[in-house]
Amino acid sequence: MASSTSLSAWAPRFQSILRIVAGLLILQHGAQKILGFPPGGQDGGFDVSSLSTLAGWSGPIELVGGVLIVLGLFSRPTAFILSGFTAVAYWMVHAPQSPYPINNGGELAALYCFVFLYLFFAGPGPIALDNMMRGGRRR
Repeated sequence: MASSTSLSAWAPRFQSILRIVAGLLILQHGAQKILGFPPGGQDGGFDVSSLSTLAGWSGPIELVGGVLIVLGLFSRPTAFILSGFTAVAYWMVHAPQSPYPINNGGELAALYCFVFLYLFFAGPGPIALDNMMRGGRRR
């Protein structure tokens, strides 16, 4: 078994991997709502008039926020927005159905909220465009 010291050396890289995977997962929600891809869940019939509703903003926030998180670009402000967005999704959509996430289908929204909140505080990790724009790698 590897020592905790050698495992800790990998933590920054896995911070970046967590960011990329979370970004890809939330991005697919927005892509499905706006682009209809991948086919299946949402109809993909994005209409600009839907931006007049809170629910209408979910697709653009998920798509654009997901792309920015995957790239590691404007990571902290994007993670903050996505954390708040997923918290609102939980409390407005899921929580009224039941106080228990397992019963209201809100586990994913709650988990996203805390993953993005972690990324807001911890940063994007070493593999990120934010670091390249600053001219170096920063933890």
